[in-house]
Amino acid sequence: MADRLVICVSTPLEGALLEAALRSDAPPESVHLLRTGVGAVNAAIALTSYLERQRPDRILVCGIGGAYPDSGLAPGEVVCAETECYGDLGAASPEGFLDMRALGFPLVAAPEPIFNVFPLQLFPSARRARFVTVNTCTGSEEVAREMVTRTDGGAVESMEGAAIAHVAAIYGIPAGEIRGISNIAGRRDRAAWRVKEAATAAQEALLQWVAIHR
Repeated sequence: MADRLVICVSTPLEGALLEAALRSDAPPESVHLLRTGVGAVNAAIALTSYLERQRPDRILVCGIGGAYPDSGLAPGEVVCAETECYGDLGAASPEGFLDMRALGFPLVAAPEPIFNVFPLQLFPSARRARFVTVNTCTGSEEVAREMVTRTDGGAVESMEGAAIAHVAAIYGIPAGEIRGISNIAGRRDRAAWRVKEAATAAQEALLQWVAIHR
């Protein structure tokens, strides 16, 4: 039996091409598309509910994301996550942001403690970068550069990836993430966004990977 793969997308736009292609081409028992909704809580609930009913061999996230300044990434490009990080999970202090390691609270305790940063195991694109998951999308250059520093070189921002990686780690299932760059994460300039192009590029790249690694 082929490995079972679940692909998580947060919105219809991020999964439209996948849905059409998988419906016509992939064995239904081997690849499933899961629409989670936007945000870390929705993503975690949707995936956990799915895993209580089905047990895939692999989990992938596909979608769009913003690239931080100086990441070397441009709108329309595709990149996969080397690691995923909760960028704003921690505490503020007079000395600056304290992440979960600084607070002494691992998010996953065994077999190795995991704090804010989750390792990924699947890499659907040749280009890799450190991904960051936030609850509030970056809207200024100052915040973007602070997030890069806080996350030790985070490059791509979204709202779901770390939650998916978190659940996957708890269940012991290999996971990966691929995103098309829709904008530069800084001052909000919607005229410069390339949302549809980024969503299309990510899905096309993932379909190529699935065809090879099915």
